[in-house]
Amino acid sequence: MKYMGSKRLMLQNGLGETLAASCVRRKRFVDIFSGSGIVAWHIASRFNIETVAVDLQRYSKVLAEAVLSRTITLDCDTLWRQWFSRASSIRAPRHRGRWDRISKSSIADMRTWAAGHADWPVLSAYGGYYYHPDQALWIDRLRMSIPVAEPARAVALASLISAGSMVAASPGHTAQPLRLKRSSKPFITEAWNKNVPTVVKCALERICAVHALVPGYGVVGDAGEFARELSSNDLVFLDPPYAGVQYSRFYHVLETIATGGRVKVEGAGRYPNKELRPQSQFSTKSTSETAMRELLSKIAERGAAAVMTFPDAECSNGLSGERVRSLSEQYFHVDVRHVESHFSTLGGRKLPTDKARKRRPRLSVRELIFVLNPK
Repeated sequence: MKYMGSKRLMLQNGLGETLAASCVRRKRFVDIFSGSGIVAWHIASRFNIETVAVDLQRYSKVLAEAVLSRTITLDCDTLWRQWFSRASSIRAPRHRGRWDRISKSSIADMRTWAAGHADWPVLSAYGGYYYHPDQALWIDRLRMSIPVAEPARAVALASLISAGSMVAASPGHTAQPLRLKRSSKPFITEAWNKNVPTVVKCALERICAVHALVPGYGVVGDAGEFARELSSNDLVFLDPPYAGVQYSRFYHVLETIATGGRVKVEGAGRYPNKELRPQSQFSTKSTSETAMRELLSKIAERGAAAVMTFPDAECSNGLSGERVRSLSEQYFHVDVRHVESHFSTLGGRKLPTDKARKRRPRLSVRELIFVLNPK
């Protein structure tokens, strides 16, 4: 999945072992900035511990609960056959003319045609931008025919969100669609030629095979607010924002798929109005340190232990690995470990260690793993 961060790699490069050791004698694991849910999935599927995933965005809850909410595998073939049959039976609008050749004029025609179909949320908002209209129609049809009963509904919707990320014609995140240039045209062509049902089925097969050992759940909410509910039996995992831009800007397309409703969008990135996108104090330079301090204080007050990851550099939200360590030491006994990793710049400024004149979309960087035990 084209998700932000590097946790899948880190789980194989030291983070997995650290979490496994820290889970001993804990009754609950709380992934408090869950994002793609990969860490929550990892813990829930390997350890007999209740797992909770917390995030400001609904798509994250959907992804997490696709695994956390069930303790059995699902029959992917039957689920897909029934789901695809329902989606295929939905009559979709048809366009005129050929759109198999990408040009400025053909894309303009796509966008005009797509915008005129307000009853099809993904098509009208993103057709001709992140998705070819035919892809957008398939996403809408599959979203309209999502299974009703759980856990099939959770798994199917998570698979559709995953596929929506994989086929989007965007550079890693859905902040902006790729612009038609000579250099980007092959990438747009490649993305728009991906078969949505095929990608959804592949995601469904992967998710159906994974399940929790102990039932857990996802929460749409603020990390600081949820921290009030922690106890000394909890292990908290923190992968806090490091960019000085709101993460909701980069995942609004996935949020639209998660909610399934109409969305009014504007601008090159096709964003919903700012007031409709959740805002985090961790992604605002003037408030990030205060937010971090308060969160660490609340976790410590509740007697919980924690594992936290953060880049070993100054980041665009104003925090650095050294500053996060200093804040942590005010409330916890801190053990620091290092791993080599890659992460997205998310449109932020380059790091001091980046000597390239232009900001690169992903950087190689040493990332810190903090093991925080109550004083």
